[in-house]
Amino acid sequence: MNYLPNESRYKTMRYNRSGLSGLKLPAVSLGLWHNFGGVDTFSNSRAMALRAFDLGITHLDLANNYGPPPGSAEETFGQIIERDLRPHRDELIISSKAGYTMWDGPYGDWGSRKYLVSSLDQSLKRMSLEYVDIFYHHRPDPETPLEETMQALDYIVRSGRALYVGISNYPADKTSEAASILRELGTPCLIHQPAYSMFNRWVEDGLLATLEDEGIGCIAFSPLAQGLLTNKYLGGGIPEGSRASKAHGFLKPANITDDKLDKVRKLNEMAKAREQTLAQMALAWVLRHSVMTSVLIGASKVEQIDDAVGTLDHLDFTLSELEQIETILK
Repeated sequence: MNYLPNESRYKTMRYNRSGLSGLKLPAVSLGLWHNFGGVDTFSNSRAMALRAFDLGITHLDLANNYGPPPGSAEETFGQIIERDLRPHRDELIISSKAGYTMWDGPYGDWGSRKYLVSSLDQSLKRMSLEYVDIFYHHRPDPETPLEETMQALDYIVRSGRALYVGISNYPADKTSEAASILRELGTPCLIHQPAYSMFNRWVEDGLLATLEDEGIGCIAFSPLAQGLLTNKYLGGGIPEGSRASKAHGFLKPANITDDKLDKVRKLNEMAKAREQTLAQMALAWVLRHSVMTSVLIGASKVEQIDDAVGTLDHLDFTLSELEQIETILK
């Protein structure tokens, strides 16, 4: 069946400028980290990607190692491009990354020029694309000179493989250093992708301020703490199909402690009072920062994407609400 996009899709979404750049991203972006791999059902993956686009989510985020197996999420997305989204390529922001182990030997990991360029070439082939809009270095490399990694990103843009570059998981000091190198090369750092949620607040210790100072946008991944900040675990069990139930999931049952569940239940009562779902409140809380361009959600079914976009109906917090959240999270 031919895909016909929703003609009013852009009325649903709010778009934010990424730092000082000319690029706007949807406030809610879709990550293909989970549920788009070779172990997953293609029809569900396709339905989620198309529903996201119908709701104005123009940014779809991947990485070379997303799956499982590694690379298979990009292959799945390549099928969706070929089948449905090729006519809409210029309406989409597609990103990928390299920085984690992808193949055997000394050239399949970290941040060398050899690895980054080779990996992106493989990613483009898997996705049936000529270029990506954003290419990230996925994590800092303690051994490769930062200059080499940033020069590789600059080359990737100049060679036409990507329009913009970003970094992910970099601490504040390395972010400043990377941004300075890229600025001198003439390829500014567009965006930083860190983990950030109510249960993971490391970016508040200097990184957000650094991004503000450098004019770099921010897109938070795992804003729902791998699903913990949703209604999935309120009953105390591990629902079938949840990330905690999967052998390849990053949320482990051991992470779902009684203390965290107590906080989740209190936060859920707050969300009800705000006439939101817990997930919507958690996403709005991440988006409250002026430097936060977008939140990067994961999904296992279409309804979760609809719920996430509903966040935009109520983004504001009173000072009292923010103080109440802080009290709960202590």
